Amino acid sequence: MASSKEFDTSDLDPDEFRELGYQMVEIIAEYLDSIDDRPVFPGKPQEEIEAVFDDPLPEHGQDPADILDEWPDRVLPNATHLGSPRYFGFVNGSGMPMGALADALAASVNMNSGGWKAAPSATEIERQTIEWIAEMIDYPVDCGGLFTSGGTMANLTGILTGLRAKAEYDTKSGGLQSSDRSGQFTLYMADHEGHTSIYRVAELLGLGNDAVRLVPSDDDFTMNVDALVEQLERDEADGDVPFCVIGQVGSINVGAIDPLEEIATVCEDRDLWFHADGACGAFGAVLPEKRTQYAGLERADSVTLDPHKWLYIPYECGCILIQDESKMAESFAMSASYLEGTRRTPYEGPDYYEIGPQMSRGFRALKVWMSLKHIGVEGYRAFLSRSVHCAEHLDSRVRESDDFVALHEPNLYIYSFQYAPQDLRAAAAEGTVSREAVDEYLDELNQRIADEIQLSGVAFVMTTSIHDRTVLRLSICSHRTTPEDIDRTFETLRDIGEREDSDLRRTHGLEV
Repeated sequence: MASSKEFDTSDLDPDEFRELGYQMVEIIAEYLDSIDDRPVFPGKPQEEIEAVFDDPLPEHGQDPADILDEWPDRVLPNATHLGSPRYFGFVNGSGMPMGALADALAASVNMNSGGWKAAPSATEIERQTIEWIAEMIDYPVDCGGLFTSGGTMANLTGILTGLRAKAEYDTKSGGLQSSDRSGQFTLYMADHEGHTSIYRVAELLGLGNDAVRLVPSDDDFTMNVDALVEQLERDEADGDVPFCVIGQVGSINVGAIDPLEEIATVCEDRDLWFHADGACGAFGAVLPEKRTQYAGLERADSVTLDPHKWLYIPYECGCILIQDESKMAESFAMSASYLEGTRRTPYEGPDYYEIGPQMSRGFRALKVWMSLKHIGVEGYRAFLSRSVHCAEHLDSRVRESDDFVALHEPNLYIYSFQYAPQDLRAAAAEGTVSREAVDEYLDELNQRIADEIQLSGVAFVMTTSIHDRTVLRLSICSHRTTPEDIDRTFETLRDIGEREDSDLRRTHGLEV
């Protein structure tokens, strides 16, 4: 029989590992020190970046130090820098350095936090951190919850739990095709600011997109609750089975918060599951000046939050809180001898594979736990307040400019607006140029502005759709962003807008 010494584990010698670790930390430290000066987006064609990584399959091992050198030489120059203070795309957080260290520590132990036996300390840290998050937003601290990959999986976990809790038959055993079923299960969200992940959840649950019913919004982009009640009554009369209402808690385009108290009352009166989608904005409940907007959040059956958004935790890290943990167990509990053993270790807490969809789970909780301990709630309040202040500062710059149009009052950290030259707007109002022609022109112009600022490397800005018009949107979701970064970005947008407008009008025949 071969000696164990004949087997090469490829584990690094402790001294070699230590040296590589120092090299890696130096690379990260230099990166963080230079992040403000780096182009936010590489601005290269796909073929060029693809060619950089067109390597053959490695048949033989390579020197670890050389592999690490490829990070600054090949990876970083072709990365989009979400940690930049001028990254405003999508809703991506900036990544706390403490979280990066936590990820390295979690990977070194490699616990599977699916169950307590496989990960005792990871399980207890996750349980404690879920309780802390609930306390931060004034949600019941005896709730259940867990960390997920992101908002979509958190929404899936909450809404599936709601479906199984509210269905009049056992959907876990019989599925949706039970002979006891009558009518289509339906769920509801605001027509303008409802998040697209809800459609994906409906697809994954086998309900289909048609099950998502859109409720008219008021002028402030929040759900009209009277319209919700009317829609529920219509659908019930048609034989459908409403089971869930989704309230937006910091919406994706304008940071709107639906009337949570009113929605909670409707759901309680009709025995519906109330799911609060706070992936973008639920953490704003820690801000005293915003707290009144969150009234009713504590009544939600489930709440999603994304620490990798407004807690600035490194990817990936979503979160779901569910008021009654037993509902999670009813939805996800499973039995297998190889998971439990003949004799169970005495333990009264959750095995996370029993209350959520994943069996194999990374130690996501560690980076939240360490970052909360490092920054503290007061520190996070300061960061979140600064994000809100930056959005308010951007709004003031927009309103002071003749060629930009404000589309909403700033609320949290997401702000949408449009570059719309004053003379074009005046011509459309006077009827010398058709409103349709101007709208189509402005759609193209704003898209060009976003494309050009990305390629410039100064900032990363995306467009979105507000009332079917293409507009600019900044998600100010970095703990590094200052009002000076907002000014630099705004002035660059204005300069690009003036240049692109001058070139584009001729092709559209819109000289006025």
